[in-house]
Amino acid sequence: MSRKADITKNPFASTASLDVNPFDDPFADQDPTHKASQYSHELAASRAVDLERREQDLERRERELHQKAENIRKHGRNNFPPFFPLVYHDIAEEIPEASRPLITRLYLLWLVLAGTLIVNAVACIFVLTSGGPDGVKDLIISIILAPVIGILSFLLWYRPIYNGYMKEQSLYYYIYFFFGGWHLAFSLYMFLGIPSTGSAGIIQTVHRFSHGALGAGILGVVATVGWAIQGLGNAFYYRQIWAHHKAAGHTVDKAKSELATQGAKAYFTRG
Repeated sequence: MSRKADITKNPFASTASLDVNPFDDPFADQDPTHKASQYSHELAASRAVDLERREQDLERRERELHQKAENIRKHGRNNFPPFFPLVYHDIAEEIPEASRPLITRLYLLWLVLAGTLIVNAVACIFVLTSGGPDGVKDLIISIILAPVIGILSFLLWYRPIYNGYMKEQSLYYYIYFFFGGWHLAFSLYMFLGIPSTGSAGIIQTVHRFSHGALGAGILGVVATVGWAIQGLGNAFYYRQIWAHHKAAGHTVDKAKSELATQGAKAYFTRG
């Protein structure tokens, strides 16, 4: 009989009753007024945080606008170089989207050139102190080259191709091809590092290592690599820009016409 009762017993039945319904609202016993107050407090706190974030964002934008307005008051729209603005330079704003990567890389190559000129001058100091036969001449020339080449390279080949892609005018492309070609030759000349030329390139570097001047040699390696990187990079993009100017239909006759109608002032204008 007991065995039969076990068989007919409901296996899902429980001998113990549940004290709490698992489906009951856990907040049912709370005062509705208290729940509403708690929700309102959390909502107000969230709004306060969001409002504070927006205020900080507005203050940041206000500071940026004030700085831009002050810069425009002093220098017009010019923003480059930052320490003494002479020209307006903004790749994202002025260069068409398809050409921005190219101009950005050319700008980075110009920065590599500027850094290489500085390292080259420092290396020539070490060449002098390590007993280089033409150390004084190398040092003087390298110090002169640093600002002169840095400024001229920006004005004579980087800025023209920047304007060329911004305005798509033939004149700027041919200015770039002329001075950019000279810059490629200059880069090769500096890479070689012939003594008494102001270069700490490969020949000068080998001489310093052979005389046990590690400091001058290591700096010479850095300068040599810098000359190689910016020289090869500029040579690669020189070919790419040449192909672009051919495809765009730029010609010497168009460049002459633009020079006759606009004159040199076109170089400094943005339109």
